Amino acid sequence: MNTIAKHRLSPSTVRWAVVGTGTIASTFAEDIGLAGNAELVAVCSQTVEAAAAFSQRFGGLRILPDIEASAADAEIDAVYLATPNTAHFKQAQSLLCARTPVLVEKPLVTTAAQARHLAQLARETNTFAMEALWTVFLPAFNRVRTLVADNAIGAVTGLRAELGYVKAFDRDSRFFSKALGGGSLLDLGVYPIGLTLALFGFPQAVSGRWRAAPTGVDMSAEIRMRYPGFDATLSCAFDRNGSNRFIIEGDKASLIIDAPFLQASRIIVARNPVARHLAFPPGSGRLSRLIGKMGRKLPLPGLTVHDHGYRGNGLQFEIEAASKAILEGKCEQPLMPLETSIAALEIIETVLAQPAS
Repeated sequence: MNTIAKHRLSPSTVRWAVVGTGTIASTFAEDIGLAGNAELVAVCSQTVEAAAAFSQRFGGLRILPDIEASAADAEIDAVYLATPNTAHFKQAQSLLCARTPVLVEKPLVTTAAQARHLAQLARETNTFAMEALWTVFLPAFNRVRTLVADNAIGAVTGLRAELGYVKAFDRDSRFFSKALGGGSLLDLGVYPIGLTLALFGFPQAVSGRWRAAPTGVDMSAEIRMRYPGFDATLSCAFDRNGSNRFIIEGDKASLIIDAPFLQASRIIVARNPVARHLAFPPGSGRLSRLIGKMGRKLPLPGLTVHDHGYRGNGLQFEIEAASKAILEGKCEQPLMPLETSIAALEIIETVLAQPAS
């Protein structure tokens, strides 16, 4: 029995339930109305009070007592998991066993072994499953794919990406707790790793290093992914604010997804060093930032700006893509297959297998 047979899907709309009522669940609820093929109909939370408040905020959603009710409800076509990292595996497993399509907030799970298990279960039950790495579906990132594929920057010679946001150390915070699946790699590193995999596939080799927080999770990390002809040098951190740009160097031009690249809305292609220097001057001081801001707005020779702004927060694109795949009876979304999520976790585990610096 496949997913379409189990659930009474509308020909054009997927009815979603959300599990969790935190920030990302609220963002999902805010953006789903911007997707043309999805609606939010129910919410599930650990407490009735949280579910009731969420329901009222978003137009009177039905309140479900537990995740099993989400799977059993014939008026729910798919479930979005917006729960803590360490809850993802058991919850997704439960939904897949019930043949209920599931979209899981990143990271998919906390280990590659868990990811491989879910992928196998999705295949066995012929049920849709996807990690919600929303940046992959943004219009700007689609343009990046096209520019690289069309040889707009020439042969790729290097890739650099940094994602860092200062977070004050708190051993009870989910960011720093091993028990809650914390660490900069699972929280931030999945973005540069996932986007690199989405663009260039699996690397030939992986290396890296990391620095430990007092709780033992990674406070920061550096990852090197080797491809034929170039290396991708990536970093993530809780101990600094990074440049938060994603830069692909080619032998004809440089392509920059401007900061913050996880919210990608603007791409700059710089075809000469002068334009590149004016748009992204060295240093991080106020004057440097001002020069760069002005440089990226001016019509400089050799500099092309592609603006891809969007309404809302940007989650509508992944919601629409996942819903389309579900309506078509697919087990995976082609732009974000489970093998990519597995590979990202394997890369993270390779880095963390090294002694902390």
